[in-house]
Amino acid sequence: MKTIFTTAIMIAMVVFFTIPSKTLAIGNDTLLVYANGPSLDVIINGDTTANGMQAHSVYKLATLDTTYLFLGPVTVKSNLTVLGVLGANGRPPCIQSGVLQDGSLPFYLFVMNGANTIGTFKNLYLTGLATNNTINQTNVNGVGALIQLSGDYIKLYVDNVVFDSWPENAITYIGNWDDMFITNCKFRNMVSATQWYSGEAVRNGGNTAITDSLVMKNNTIFCINAYASGPVTVSYIKYFEFSHNNVMLTFQNPFWIFNITNGKVNDNIFYSAWDGGITIPEYLGFWDQLWSLETGSLIDLDTLDIAKAKVFDPADSASSNLRWLAEAKRNIEVKNNVYFWPKAVTDFWTAWDDTAHTDSIYTPTWMDKRTTGMFTDKTHWPNLVESGNQNVDPGFGPSFDKVYANNTGNGVGMFQYFKDIRTNTASTDIYGYQLPSVTGTNWIPTWPLPESADMQYTNTALKTAGTDGKPVGDPGWFTGGYTGVPKTPSQVPNQFALYQAYPNPFNPSTNIKFTVAQSGNVSLRIYNVMGQLVKTVVDNVYKNKGDYNYQVTMDNLSSGVYFYTLIQGNQELTKKMVLLK
Repeated sequence: MKTIFTTAIMIAMVVFFTIPSKTLAIGNDTLLVYANGPSLDVIINGDTTANGMQAHSVYKLATLDTTYLFLGPVTVKSNLTVLGVLGANGRPPCIQSGVLQDGSLPFYLFVMNGANTIGTFKNLYLTGLATNNTINQTNVNGVGALIQLSGDYIKLYVDNVVFDSWPENAITYIGNWDDMFITNCKFRNMVSATQWYSGEAVRNGGNTAITDSLVMKNNTIFCINAYASGPVTVSYIKYFEFSHNNVMLTFQNPFWIFNITNGKVNDNIFYSAWDGGITIPEYLGFWDQLWSLETGSLIDLDTLDIAKAKVFDPADSASSNLRWLAEAKRNIEVKNNVYFWPKAVTDFWTAWDDTAHTDSIYTPTWMDKRTTGMFTDKTHWPNLVESGNQNVDPGFGPSFDKVYANNTGNGVGMFQYFKDIRTNTASTDIYGYQLPSVTGTNWIPTWPLPESADMQYTNTALKTAGTDGKPVGDPGWFTGGYTGVPKTPSQVPNQFALYQAYPNPFNPSTNIKFTVAQSGNVSLRIYNVMGQLVKTVVDNVYKNKGDYNYQVTMDNLSSGVYFYTLIQGNQELTKKMVLLK
């Protein structure tokens, strides 16, 4: 027996040391990828089966002392998960643009082509700042994305990802009925020198794609050109949610959500958003306004046209009163948001709108007359609810004010960029916040993010002013973790624990809570008294350390005693619960 065991160990060691040093298969579905080898697109695009599907569905990136390079798009037609392994200080691995042989830079990073597939991107730092210390300014008018969905019915999950120095759109989709869930991300310094409608966080890339759901929670959109969230509702969108986000120091309007039918815009901070205003040509061109002209505003809705009314309300599609019937069914809430423009901005607008400028601007408001009228007209829009929104200064740190002027590290500043764009003299100048610069051959981004401290605003009342009692805006700047801001000891889980289900007994649903003290893969499974697996709640999924709660429904099972087991590595806990119908 000892001889057999020793032989097995020797074989395993031979296999381990003959695997190429830049990748390592650590399971049937997972490939561990190291930097300092071929570019990431070469590795993942080459890891395919005979039918062109991915040989592995999960690519784990663990190198932190240098960056991963991309020289072209990672193009897949099957499920794709790209997962970064965080460093001890919370810094994620970085994927950086390389330089092509002709001196140009790539336009795309991840492109998902397969219909009905799932894309998951977590714990990553994605930057368009190339190894030659330049960003791609050659063709940023609707071309390029760090993540693009080209297939229909794709589900996209993006969590704890930094999108930095990319002058085009971070996430775009041109497929129909795609679902996107964007959480705990940072979109920063996404500014094009000449295309001020480029540089967007999330965008309907083809303008006409039908959207299933677009949900953005706990994100910061900071120093970007245009939309924080642009489903471009010239086509139908089923559900839209934008909650607990910061939208700060942006040039164009934060949204294109005129025709949303079901959605929420709650608990956000809009600080110095839409500083570029809207010009007379932009206003009259019907791009920033849809069916009826109105002064631009942060929250800007319009009535549905016939086509969208029919999709939204098919039961009444034959009615001559269809449009009013559909309007009455729209369900939208706008609650507990904060908006504020510093005096430096409002003074700049006042000085600009004088007789010396033929292309004067319309300055944005919180909610224009048309949108306000829709929320107040309960006869036609009974389910539009607006409450708790306030114009107040959050009290961010002083470094953000330096973005307006030409200060070291912030480009030419917002105001000079405004002048360049509005006088049609723009060339290569951009603005931003402490713009990064590549130095040395093993460059890594600054961590914690340099804005971390000043993002912790001082307005005490706002720290519990969310609809859920949490800080308005992106709460991550206070709770830490993914931003590199340390957590207080009371916030750090220190045990691997499985709690009693509640209610118990139950019929047919109960809640199971657990805590993991270390980040890693976790499983939660339910067995019957015979030891047979009857339900998998969490199937070997990577979880950051913290508390988790799952609602479990067992209406397809019979009454009796069941056991639920939490597994992480060699740790395992089991508790009993009773289904009583």
